[in-house]
Amino acid sequence: MDAANKSTVSEFVLLGLSNSWKLQMFFFLVFSLFYVVTVVGNSLIVITVIADPHLHSPMYFLLTNLSIIDMSLASFATPKMITNYLTGHKTISFDGCITQIFFLHLFTGTEIILLMAMSFDRYIAICKPLRYASIISSRVCVALVVASWVMGVMHSMSQVVFALTLPFCGPNKVDSFFCDLPVVFQLACVDTYILGLFMILTSGIIALSCFILLLNSYVIVLVTIKHHSSGGSSKAFSTCTAHFIVVFMFFGPCVFIYMWPLNSFLVDKILSVFYTIFTPILNPIIYALRNQEVKRAMRKLKNKFLNSNKATPH
Repeated sequence: MDAANKSTVSEFVLLGLSNSWKLQMFFFLVFSLFYVVTVVGNSLIVITVIADPHLHSPMYFLLTNLSIIDMSLASFATPKMITNYLTGHKTISFDGCITQIFFLHLFTGTEIILLMAMSFDRYIAICKPLRYASIISSRVCVALVVASWVMGVMHSMSQVVFALTLPFCGPNKVDSFFCDLPVVFQLACVDTYILGLFMILTSGIIALSCFILLLNSYVIVLVTIKHHSSGGSSKAFSTCTAHFIVVFMFFGPCVFIYMWPLNSFLVDKILSVFYTIFTPILNPIIYALRNQEVKRAMRKLKNKFLNSNKATPH
């Protein structure tokens, strides 16, 4: 923390998405609704998968972990942004800013690896179904989840160490609603060109490479499905297409923001909203509402809950 202590900046001002009071109230209502739906929807997925033995499979184990990460990703900055709209207090301490950078990269890094694990699971299930049980075991799933968190921590720590070495000597207005390196490092009192190259190498290229790998795996899966015409194949095609939509909406903004970190356009703010607020809500919509097994399990859970309430004496 020595480098941080040398900084003359003790807090940053989060400029948010707009200076208009009417737009701020609109964002407050929309983001509050999205946040509540995200937390409730993903919590329902976690509870449903844990409660129903029929969902105790590798795919749903990975889905449960994705729900937990999505809730965390939605919570690292959104509650503060919602509170800021109410109170008008837009500042964040230096340590608070570094903390946001840490958790943002922890959850996004972990989700990137987990999405790759989920695509690997679908690839084996569809392209090598006879070997699925021997390849995707419970131990392998746990290892994939642990590996995703370890990689997330390592990536996050590299970003935090980098941020703590930056000297901040004056400008403290962050042109976003949360702290992230592409906007924070532009406030540092050093040449931002070299810093931009670091951002491209450590985040942009990693995100782009993972996206290309995922794209290739889904193309292989979809081509394999196309050679079959059964109802199960069409269901698998629909499922994989939905999964790819989530992957594209998560990776697209990340790749754009971190491959061109020196840009300060309004589009960057809009894209950051996508992967921190909109993408986490897609998980319950695409993975649950489109999945008959999950919907069936949710109905059973609801009926069980209602019946237990009726049986409880008043």
